[in-house]
Amino acid sequence: MVYPLKEIPKPIYEEANLERRRTIAKVTTYTLKYFTDFFIKKGFEWFLPIILSKTTDPLWPDPGASIEKRIETEIYGENVRMMLSMIVHKMVIASLLTPKMFVLSPNIRIEKRERAFTGIHCFEFTQLDFEIRYASSKDVMSLVEELFKEYLNDIKRDLKEELKFLGTYEKINNYDLPFKVYDREELESKFGKEWEEKVKEEKTPVWIVNIPREFYDFEDFEKGKWDNYDLFLPNIGEVLSGSRREYEYEKIVKKMERDGVRKENYSVLLKLAKEGRLKPSAGAGIGIERVIAWICGCNHIGEVQPFPRIPGYVFEL
Repeated sequence: MVYPLKEIPKPIYEEANLERRRTIAKVTTYTLKYFTDFFIKKGFEWFLPIILSKTTDPLWPDPGASIEKRIETEIYGENVRMMLSMIVHKMVIASLLTPKMFVLSPNIRIEKRERAFTGIHCFEFTQLDFEIRYASSKDVMSLVEELFKEYLNDIKRDLKEELKFLGTYEKINNYDLPFKVYDREELESKFGKEWEEKVKEEKTPVWIVNIPREFYDFEDFEKGKWDNYDLFLPNIGEVLSGSRREYEYEKIVKKMERDGVRKENYSVLLKLAKEGRLKPSAGAGIGIERVIAWICGCNHIGEVQPFPRIPGYVFEL
């Protein structure tokens, strides 16, 4: 549904005609309300986001990461980092406070400049991050499928004129469940390292499983498999990333040492795991801008943002 990128989106104060951007804003409001209402109705507690922390997602050794710079600063005599992802925080919340939680989390990822024209990368973006204690991957995938099926059906009913104006009404389908599942190893064997581009050609949303990633994604050492999952939407690509989580102290430490992750950056998580207070869980993060860009047929997810945050471009506002 996303068209070939021709130019970088402009900030709203440089746009001559704002009608399309106003319509995208209506879709954004509808989507945020729909997604948050869905999780609240499912019994999730809504938490406020963290922006600065001594601990954040390492984004390593994820082959999909492309970070040019990690933002760190000093406050009160302590070094803190801009939030790359609230993964550690939500694992702790799901272990100690509530079995079902979500948060609209702003993430700061200073992507390499060459990602400006992918159409799906920004250096500031928002994820709807959620976590469920004692959940399986199947539990999360089924929940997400239910969300998307209901959302796509209802938005066509409720925002018919807006979607017709954007030119996407006829392109939004009520897809059958469950979505197809592909194993990353099989895709690599068939298409090579560029398998993600091939997956974008699928006509329906699909799951990709078994992707080597960070220490917190559950890994079966004996089978050599990862218990994780990404949701890909037609033409746009990955819009959700998630997994069942590691929670056993010895295993987490072993993976950190193997991958060169600094254990001192995750002292609280390791302490909870060592004390048996870190509980098994599963969850995911949904890229809000990517979902809205897909629904609206945007050339670039920066069009969803009034003040685009595109790699390599820093506007006045």
